[in-house]
Amino acid sequence: MSGEKHAPRFAAFAALIILVLSPPLTRAQTIRVTDDVGKTLVLAAPPKRIISLAPNITEVLFALGLGERIIGVTRYCDFPPEALKKEKIGGFLDPDIERIKALAPDVVVAFRGNPLSALHKLEEIGVPLFILDIKNRLSSVPHMIERIGAATGRTIQAARLNADLARKLEAVDSALASVRTRPRVFLSLEGLGLWTCGRDSYFTDLLDKAGAVSVTGGIDKPWFEYGREALIRDDPDAFIVLARSEADFRRAVAWFKAQPGIGNLKAIRESRIHFVDQNAASRFGPRLYDALAELARLLHPDRF
Repeated sequence: MSGEKHAPRFAAFAALIILVLSPPLTRAQTIRVTDDVGKTLVLAAPPKRIISLAPNITEVLFALGLGERIIGVTRYCDFPPEALKKEKIGGFLDPDIERIKALAPDVVVAFRGNPLSALHKLEEIGVPLFILDIKNRLSSVPHMIERIGAATGRTIQAARLNADLARKLEAVDSALASVRTRPRVFLSLEGLGLWTCGRDSYFTDLLDKAGAVSVTGGIDKPWFEYGREALIRDDPDAFIVLARSEADFRRAVAWFKAQPGIGNLKAIRESRIHFVDQNAASRFGPRLYDALAELARLLHPDRF
């Protein structure tokens, strides 16, 4: 009888315990984040339909586990291979505004270099836009990843990815910690003659972190064609060639060897001319850290 008398109290107490211990009901995660041009993106929930306007953005989105949510990419987005299967919305410089509108994205992630006219048109037709900018330093990559994570509801995944990149950077720093000699390097973009990078290119920073000095790093330009006589005068310790393939690299080596004066430089004669994958190294994203490790290994093989 006494048990029946107190049963309602026990039931009420049990219900209270369940209520206290149960996880709280939460509304959909609201996105509110300011992009790199000062505009605030507000979404009621993490985007399920994402369009990327740059290859490096596409790579980051996939790295954050958002591949299934990407509904459109540029014709240049080819990494990872799954990106090739995505709907094409034009190019980096000529995105198809009508195609983008028809796909009804929850957000379009744009990058510095996309035409402002195209971005303005997207804003005018009400497409949610998130624009990223970069500086000329490797350290800007984690910032970009963090911002994309915030705009897509993947902050935890972004933090994990950045922690992995930090470990890769630390491994290179540790290997080069006692390096005393920094080779002077000329970096060349294969197929474009003596096209190279200057102070405003992140490649100059990449070479510095790889324990080298760019012979053109003091020139106040991002990319430019260097003079033949200047290169002969510099007489770099090594050449780095950004090429699309080993075959393209071999053609570049043959070209350098055939150039009057350049072919006689010590670095060319002694085969201190190295191949770096252009696709990986020219995308401002996570693979830059792999390119950094490769550069460091090529220039300081005794440290790896």
